[in-house]
Amino acid sequence: MLHASRFRRPPRRPAILAALLLALSLGPSLPARADKDADRARAAVQAGEILPLSRILDTVSRQFAGDVIGVKLERDDGAWQYEVKLLLPNGSVAKLEYDARSAALLKAKGHGIEQARKGS
Repeated sequence: MLHASRFRRPPRRPAILAALLLALSLGPSLPARADKDADRARAAVQAGEILPLSRILDTVSRQFAGDVIGVKLERDDGAWQYEVKLLLPNGSVAKLEYDARSAALLKAKGHGIEQARKGS
């Protein structure tokens, strides 16, 4: 009598090994990219192209109630912008976009953003 267990496929070790090797090969490149991005941001601040992040965070705290949970610095159509994610008091997340050179608020989106706006 033949048992079904004899015909089981062997574990897919080559596929698992390939995925592991791929992950390991990509891992070291992530800090290098982060370092490169930090160097670009530092150079832009030193050249006066953008304001330091601390100035943007001060502006956010003066304008809105909530906690900053994320920040990205991006170049959009040649202009630097800070994108700030803010956890609002009502629990929702708002997205704020600031001109990185002037700290002018360009866009504010999110459920309850108007209630989180502080008086000017």
